[in-house]
Amino acid sequence: MGTSSPKTQDKPSKQFASSILLWVRADQPRETGMGYWKGPHSKIISATKGFREYRQIHLAEANPGLWPATRGVETAIPIDRRIDGVAEITFQSALSPLLGRKQTRLAFKDEVNVFQRTLLYLGPPYSSRWYDVAEPGEQVGARALIYLRRRNGVRAGDFRKHIAELTSALAGTGALKELRAQMFLPWIEKLWDTPNVAHDNPAGQRFHASLILGFADAAARTSFFEGDHLKSLADALAPYASAVHAYEVSDALTFVKDGVPLPHYQR
Repeated sequence: MGTSSPKTQDKPSKQFASSILLWVRADQPRETGMGYWKGPHSKIISATKGFREYRQIHLAEANPGLWPATRGVETAIPIDRRIDGVAEITFQSALSPLLGRKQTRLAFKDEVNVFQRTLLYLGPPYSSRWYDVAEPGEQVGARALIYLRRRNGVRAGDFRKHIAELTSALAGTGALKELRAQMFLPWIEKLWDTPNVAHDNPAGQRFHASLILGFADAAARTSFFEGDHLKSLADALAPYASAVHAYEVSDALTFVKDGVPLPHYQR
């Protein structure tokens, strides 16, 4: 878990965010699709009005699942639903999605050139949380992206409350250099119904929340996921979550920052 002392926590900043889960086309090399995504496709998305931030979260090709084995919880990521990447979009305001309709139409047309499946998860306005967990000057050298599925029979309010408690506990560990949490609205296919691209998302495979964890380096990430403290948190999460898919992130590229499109992406 690391030996650094926990940083004193201020209240997290509240954000309006969405995540688009992406699977690149299987009829071409994976690196071709990932390259097109961060090249031509990123230019279309970056020109969209109303973004506070646009990041591409590239996931490692080999991703069996980092979350510790937990009884009754699916922690091994199924190969046939393993995600290749996520477009993480943070809006400037609750009205921002209405400003980008022109560019969104262009993105719709371009998706078939790179993706075989895309799924949009939208959070309620200002329900996402960004935690200030890094000391000044500290950099993120490795990340993990975690998707959580609510257990059948658990009320949405109870699930959200526990995820808030889990996130607060993670923020206080002193092991993280970045921490972001998203809660999702019920999934609606028609919100992102791009032509000639699959949007199949059966009820039993949908997610209800996500976490992004940043670490000093890959060794710190490994130590965190193998640590006893996380195992304790995982056991406490089990009554609320039926699946916890923890992905190794290979790259996190920022194309729009503080509302400004960047001439070159930043890591």
